[in-house]
Amino acid sequence: MSFTADVKQEVSLHHLEPDDGRAELSALVKMTSSLSISSDRGMTLVMKTENGPVSRAAVRLFKERYKVDVEPFVQRRMNLNKNLIYGLRIYGNITSILRDLGLYSPRGLLEKPLQKIVARDTWARAYLAGAFMAEGSINSPSTASYHLEIKAGSEKHAQFIVDLMARFYIPARTIERRGHTVVYLKQSEKIGDFLRCIGSDRCLLQFESIRIERDYANNVQRLNNVDVANEIRSMKASDSQLEDIAVLEKAGLTEGLDDRLKDVIALRKKDPEATLNELADRYMREKHIKVSKSGLKHRFNRIHELREKAEGKKV
Repeated sequence: MSFTADVKQEVSLHHLEPDDGRAELSALVKMTSSLSISSDRGMTLVMKTENGPVSRAAVRLFKERYKVDVEPFVQRRMNLNKNLIYGLRIYGNITSILRDLGLYSPRGLLEKPLQKIVARDTWARAYLAGAFMAEGSINSPSTASYHLEIKAGSEKHAQFIVDLMARFYIPARTIERRGHTVVYLKQSEKIGDFLRCIGSDRCLLQFESIRIERDYANNVQRLNNVDVANEIRSMKASDSQLEDIAVLEKAGLTEGLDDRLKDVIALRKKDPEATLNELADRYMREKHIKVSKSGLKHRFNRIHELREKAEGKKV
């Protein structure tokens, strides 16, 4: 299964307190359902999802809370993938059910549930779990990018989900895509917080384990790249310094230099590949005089200036 399917399966198996179950079912109904009316059965609620465990969770939640007839059915989507669609037809007092789920008022169907459905944090967590089961997806942590999203039916409902996530310090954003408003997260730490929020503990451990392992490998590679870059810069600087020294020696100008410059010339010629830090250590050992990296750099800059003057005299 995909990582998304793993998360949905884990969350779908939770046994919830009655009001938590109502909040989760409210999200599922809001995001996966439509209404139909027939002459013999009256108003029917039809739910559809591509995820079998989510469908089974919906059946359980309906039967635990309401005395209704639930009729499962399966369809095959007519596209290239031909995925199975797991559906439910719910018969009973649908208006009463929608009112209990905070999705119906005297004004009719609501674009977002009433605030009473998510008044407590546990109810809000359950609603987010239901929203993810209904229309959520998450990239596998083994991929190169982190991305979690929930497709909402409207801008108002998307903002409702964003506000719920903000209660748990999860800063989600929205984007319009193909006629839907999508709530999304890209920060790996916040995706982990969301998995923790909806109770997907097993998948959270898997996510964090793979994320930490990959981030560690990336950091090691980054440090290696930095070391290589520093070594290349050091080699270029050393080659340039040796060229400066060679020009001064050819012009017969090294004998007239002060002892500090003569010392660094001798050090560089003795150890052409050493870094400035390594030369500073060698200087301390041989001369018993402490000199900083910047001090050595200043002396080599002075030697370079003398080289430029020497070449200028030739011209």
